[in-house]
Amino acid sequence: MFSRILIANRGEIALRIIRACREMGVESVAVYSEADKNSPYLDLADEKVCIGPAVCAKSYLNIPAIMTAAEITDVEAIHPGYGLLAENAHFAQICKDSGIKFIGPSVEAMQMLGDKVEARKLARRAKAPVVPGSDGIIDDENEALKMAAKIGYPVLIKATAGGGGRGMRVAHNEISFRSAFNTARAEAEACFGNPHVYLEKYILEPRHVEVQIMADDYGNAIHFYERDCTVQRRHQKMIEESPSPSLDEHLREKLCNAALRIIKEANYSNAATVEFILDKDMNFYFIEVNTRIQVEHPVTEMVTGHDLIKWQLKLAAGEKIHLSQRDIHHNGVAIECRINAENPDNDFSPSPGPITKYIAPGGYGVRIDTPIHQGWVVSPHYDSMIAKIIVHQPTRAEAIATMKRALSEFTIEPIKTTIPACLKILSHNLFIENDFDTSFVEKNL
Repeated sequence: MFSRILIANRGEIALRIIRACREMGVESVAVYSEADKNSPYLDLADEKVCIGPAVCAKSYLNIPAIMTAAEITDVEAIHPGYGLLAENAHFAQICKDSGIKFIGPSVEAMQMLGDKVEARKLARRAKAPVVPGSDGIIDDENEALKMAAKIGYPVLIKATAGGGGRGMRVAHNEISFRSAFNTARAEAEACFGNPHVYLEKYILEPRHVEVQIMADDYGNAIHFYERDCTVQRRHQKMIEESPSPSLDEHLREKLCNAALRIIKEANYSNAATVEFILDKDMNFYFIEVNTRIQVEHPVTEMVTGHDLIKWQLKLAAGEKIHLSQRDIHHNGVAIECRINAENPDNDFSPSPGPITKYIAPGGYGVRIDTPIHQGWVVSPHYDSMIAKIIVHQPTRAEAIATMKRALSEFTIEPIKTTIPACLKILSHNLFIENDFDTSFVEKNL
């Protein structure tokens, strides 16, 4: 096991990793920007290093500054968390070249799976179903129009290097396609420095389900079952739950086994999430692989009883998976709500500023993952998610009831948050009856 690691991230996930390290006897080094210098969670790390000003490009995305911090603090490994540099193959390569272990997959696996077109090809080799679409990149508008007509409208234009809903547009006819095609390419270039896109058939009224995988360096991989992430806005997840209320045991087994085949085909190691969509007839299709730990990993931890961050550290240190698939069980139901500093009544616009009143909920089955406190200032420079609330109960109905109770206790003022939006969703008959798809928020909120 490592003796000391650096955490190349901030906020909630940095605190989550610090806690796992402390329990494992691993020293942690936290990096921070000038905007985060007064964050109390930094004091829980064994050492902290300022890496630049508030702007992400000059701090949390500043690879030279992070590597300098790693060298002066003499760490053996770097945990990237999620977001920021977590899926940056260039950063992973620099870590490798510097003799510092990147806590994640190999550079080769990250590059292959980070390219959506190559990932689709790999999924086909693994005999996993993929959404009908183009076989490769389509950069010519006229060729793209021909392919769209062949696939059949509506179609989804997706950036090959995309994520988080960026570089993604839906077109319902030829007229809207021309505008959407160019907009998706421009957004992909701006966000990822890569304008390449491909086409997929747009699945109407889909469910979004993903499988958590852990794999070691010796060809072993196991799944920790699935999460349902269907409640989204603008392709950004809001509420996640496990197990998915849409799957029976037969479909669950097929889905999880398909995810395992994809990961093994990629010669993958460490944590991965294999994402699928389900159509109205419960056919599932591969979408992509996220080569990192996910924001919503706590729901999996609650229903399986496994600490996924500790798993990441063990596997990165070269440990072999000592469990078989039959040793992994899922018990009860877990639901997670992401709490963002946004105003749901104003199109979810950002709501930065100081928090002068903070009261966290508690009680049986309630977990809060957050770095914030009374006096915390929500910065406009970073992602708006400020907390995650997770509940675990024997049944879905009980989990919904506990989450509603906990959210009603959760006070974060005077900034606006998504707490009221989450309460509306959880109280909606369609959510309670499990009769919704990824357009639920746009249609009903």
